[in-house]
Formats: sequence, structure tokens, C-alpha cells
Amino acid sequence: MTLVNEKARILANACVGPRLWLMELEAPAIAATVEPGQFVHMRVPLMPERILRRPFSIYARDVQAGTVEVLYQVVGAGTDHMTTLREDLACELMGPVGRGWQPPASARRALLVGGGVGAAPLFMLAEQLVGAGVRTDVVLGAQTESALACRGRYEELLATGASCGCAGARCATDDGSFGRAGFCTSLVEEALAEADAAGEPYDYVAVCGPEPLMRIVAGMAAQSGVPCEVSMEKRMACGIGACLSCVVDTRAGKKRSCVDGPVFPAEELMW
Repeated sequence: MTLVNEKARILANACVGPRLWLMELEAPAIAATVEPGQFVHMRVPLMPERILRRPFSIYARDVQAGTVEVLYQVVGAGTDHMTTLREDLACELMGPVGRGWQPPASARRALLVGGGVGAAPLFMLAEQLVGAGVRTDVVLGAQTESALACRGRYEELLATGASCGCAGARCATDDGSFGRAGFCTSLVEEALAEADAAGEPYDYVAVCGPEPLMRIVAGMAAQSGVPCEVSMEKRMACGIGACLSCVVDTRAGKKRSCVDGPVFPAEELMW
């Protein structure tokens, strides 16, 4: 897929949770070609002292409107500066970048697991699966109820797939303020067991979030004999595979998260 360097325009930039912000950008060329799981490399405006771009997964896109959305967490000076960016400001995006999610064409039932902001890179995949009539179950985890920033949109999407067996998202919060108290891995274990017991096992598992979560879920999927993909989001400099700053250890050697990933089959990774 051909990369474009697009002059995007910020349409909205709002706080949607604790240290969580949602930015909507007018970027018709990228919106028309981005696939679930791919990302953009952003040159953050008004930061001349920071020459390196920053990678952000695409949360959602609207082809007709020519827009993309990015959910980001404030973790340092760069993302803190991004919260000050206002509407109509120009923003340079390179994308779409990377290998996205590749569920089996024969999949009839899928389990998607998003931890924290890791719920965002899975949303377009959920749209794709539900739109194809795949029974899609979703597990979301976060520290608190207010940090489940993607839950409402997932619930709306899953409601449209009720006819193919989709149900509401299962949620867990570390503090017990919403859903299951504790880590969402217990919900994943439960979902896999219930599917097997019902004679309707999963054909595919996709997970994005903190690396310990992905490693645990990948192990559960392997134990259940279900193909699993993970999104290995790494710090990177160039975003085009030249600098080797985002390498991931795999059974076939070191691979670049930016172009060989960020999505990898879980069984390829050396955790």
C-alpha cells in the first residue's frame, strides 16, 4: 500500500477520560485507504524542537467525510502538548503505515480483547467483523470506569450485530468501579471456556494493550488452540523500516514493528 504524506486539519480535540484525548482529523487520502490495525505517523504541530514524528493507531475513520480519529493518552511532554492543539490547525500525517489485523477468511466467531487505550486499534476490526456477519465478542479492561473511553462505541456497534449473536462488551476495571473487579484476563478465560463448552469455539483472537496482557491472552488462546494476533506498539523514529528502532524479537529473527507489524501472529513472538 502506498504511503501518503497528508496535510490534515484538526476538526476536534477533546478530553474523553482520565488523561485520554480523542482527536478527529480531516485526512481524506488516509481515510480512504487505512485498514484495521494500521497507524499514522504524526508530525506534531507547534513543536519545532521535536523533529521526530509520533505513531498513533487509527481508532476510527469515515471514508465519506474523509476523517480519521486518534485516541491518545497523555504520557509525556509531546502528548501533553497535543492537548493544547485547537481546531483548524494543520497537522502533517504519514500513513497508513504497517501490517494490520488479518483474521482468517473462514472465521465465524472472534474474540477481541482491548486493555486501556489498546481498545482503540481494535475498533475498526470489530466493525469489519460485525459487518461480515462474524459473531464478535469483546472484552475491555481499564483502571477505572471513566477510563473505558471506547465502551460506548463498542456497545453501539455490537448492538447492530445482535442477529449474528453479538452481545454487549464484557468489561473489567482494576478498582471494581464497573464490570468485573480486577484484570480483564479472567473474562477472557471465561469467554474461551464458555465458547468451548457450548460447542461454538472461537476461530480467532485479537488483543491489544499492555504487553503482559497480550502475552497472557496469547497463552490462553494457544492453550485453546485458537489463532491469535497481537499489536506490538513500539516507540519508533522513522516509521518506514529504515532506522531499526522498533524491532521485535520473533522466531524468525528481529522484525520491525512499523512495517512488519504492528500486528503479528502471537505464535511468532519471542516474549
